[in-house]
Amino acid sequence: MISLAKIVFHRNRRNIARLWLKLHPQVRIIGITGSYGKTSTAKAIRAVLKESFETIITDTSLDTIYNLPITLLKIGPKTQVAILEYGIDRKGEMDEHLKLVKPEIAVITGITPVHSEENMLGSLDGIIEEKSKLLRALPDDGRAILNFDNPWVAKMAQEAPGPITTYGTKKSFDFYYDNVEVSKKGTSFNVYFKKNNRVARQKIQLRLLGEHFAQGAMAALAVADSLGIDINQACRALERLAPLPGRMSLEKGPDNSHLINDSLRANPASTMAGLKTLANFKHQGPRIAVLGEMGELGQYQDREHYRVGQLAGQLKNINYLITLGPATKKIVQGAISAGMNKKNIFYTKSHQETAEVLKTLLKPNTLWYLKGSLLKHMERILIILRGKTVACQRISCHNYYHCLKCKELNPNTKNTNQQ
Repeated sequence: MISLAKIVFHRNRRNIARLWLKLHPQVRIIGITGSYGKTSTAKAIRAVLKESFETIITDTSLDTIYNLPITLLKIGPKTQVAILEYGIDRKGEMDEHLKLVKPEIAVITGITPVHSEENMLGSLDGIIEEKSKLLRALPDDGRAILNFDNPWVAKMAQEAPGPITTYGTKKSFDFYYDNVEVSKKGTSFNVYFKKNNRVARQKIQLRLLGEHFAQGAMAALAVADSLGIDINQACRALERLAPLPGRMSLEKGPDNSHLINDSLRANPASTMAGLKTLANFKHQGPRIAVLGEMGELGQYQDREHYRVGQLAGQLKNINYLITLGPATKKIVQGAISAGMNKKNIFYTKSHQETAEVLKTLLKPNTLWYLKGSLLKHMERILIILRGKTVACQRISCHNYYHCLKCKELNPNTKNTNQQ
């Protein structure tokens, strides 16, 4: 429970941050929200802006309710642009953010049923309603930059009071892309945009893995264009963007395997995007998907896990599927319904069991994908595979920090009850 002193301190910090922002009217605010892709999109936007503007960006290691005021207090006399993630998981939370700071440009990355539990946003409609508030907060000339590949985002467009820039994969959008290829070098694709009343094309080679990063790149290019930055310059900036640890980062795995580590977060959209990357990756050798539970899905939990399983079963290049945790039984059912061989599917009840299955499957040149929600601590599997003893048996844990920092990693710890 948060102490009264902390509540008062945080409230005062918010008030000071609000006043501090008013003392710096030169700062342009870019607000980003959505159910997935906020952090990677924010990083992409910063990459294309920082060569032309003095920018600040929210710290991804903090909860948004603390992050926004802390970020605003970093504004200095030379700051020109603030790139802010408006993360929400409860009704009314967006209102609190907007009392503090409203955007001039709003980016919506996509909508999926994450945070739809009854004590959070309640339903998909609740998610759309809460996130739409960012659009309604725009000034009349404020620009909305929307991922029109996502039907719920396209539906939200009517809430924008001013101009709209669309992006995605269709030629009718303002920014679109095609010819995606994913390899060890990263992700390459063609981007198309309007220039001098004509459609121009530019090829981009990202260091990031996965087609979904192309969508973040589109949003970044749309922001760059709205702020008068040359698109070709912005494309080159995106190519220098480095991957974030635990977010589709390609790493050396045990037994000379290749690991796509995407274990930091999980929701239906990002999990399915990761599975497609695993299947489409240019690679000669077996492929394994290791999937933990996706949290905070409420009434959509069974349906969304089942859908993920169906996709895993439909992607013919995925040779084995390993799942961890009770909710992933639906992933197993979905994969079987889509035609995946039962002999190649393994349901496990603990991180230790998952690691043991992997030990029998991992061989040199195996490509495997590791995914799960933050509190499912899928990194524990890697710790075990690297020869360390993990005493804690929890499938889910409330700790946000990495398991290596936890005292219960020690095998002498008494509290090892599975929860």
